[in-house]
Amino acid sequence: MRDRIAIIGAGHVGATTAYALMLRGLVHEIVLIDDNEALARAEAADLSDANTLARPCRIWAGQYDDACGASIAIITACAATQGAQSRLSVAHDSGEIVAACVTQLMVGGFDGIILVATNPVDLMAQAAFQDSGLAPARVLGTGTLLDTSRLKQTLSAELKLSAGFIHGFVIGEHGDSEVAAFSAVRVGGMGLDAFTGERAQLDLVRIAGDVRDAAYGIIGGKGYTSFGIATAIVRICEAIVRDEKAVLPVSARLDGQYGLSDVFLSLPCVIGVGGVERILTPELSTAEHEGLLRSAATLKQAFAGL
Repeated sequence: MRDRIAIIGAGHVGATTAYALMLRGLVHEIVLIDDNEALARAEAADLSDANTLARPCRIWAGQYDDACGASIAIITACAATQGAQSRLSVAHDSGEIVAACVTQLMVGGFDGIILVATNPVDLMAQAAFQDSGLAPARVLGTGTLLDTSRLKQTLSAELKLSAGFIHGFVIGEHGDSEVAAFSAVRVGGMGLDAFTGERAQLDLVRIAGDVRDAAYGIIGGKGYTSFGIATAIVRICEAIVRDEKAVLPVSARLDGQYGLSDVFLSLPCVIGVGGVERILTPELSTAEHEGLLRSAATLKQAFAGL
């Protein structure tokens, strides 16, 4: 693996991602690329100041040619949502931005892994895949990793248990049609029914809604999200760079899973140096399976509209 990560988009998410990468000490080189070169230079300078108190890392504002030496290119450039505006509503504008980024990456000869964080992330990952010509395993989106973190955090509060010992996933679209797979949640190897004694003790509909709508509350208060998604990005990068074979719910191109193909959505995936090395298919309840199919149909219709 080349010891460089390129971040395309030096806005809130891109800059926070660079900061988190620097603190983790994952790579020795981080290059920020943005059409607003003054912004990229300013963020790189600010990060370099902070880096004198962290682990050694070269951080600079560069060009797309610099991304060719990177093992991972993270795309964060996007059209921002406002308030309660859905992620799908900015698909067209974000699609043009991602297409331009990927085109310039590939013209420069990039041959690493593309990690898309731009919303709507499932559609943008599919667009990046089609425009890049890379193998499906080497293009992925952050997907529902952040939603899954929110699910664990919410269940942690409900069950009065450390989130680290709650295992489960949100699947499907990173958006309004996502599915909280409660039937697959395990606490110490026990399902929710067995752990709580009576499932009625948990308001699963409310919990799923809180998880799904969490971003709207954050955006309404500060105008954007950054810390959560940046940490999710870094976690995926760690799994790739360290070849962890970690199981993470990311947006990947399906090829027959649950009867679905040619659509990007989130399922638990084995992530390693090759990118998406395997897509897993946990057992779902009938309602969850139907919800996943509806989510896929929503994404396919939206992508066709692009």
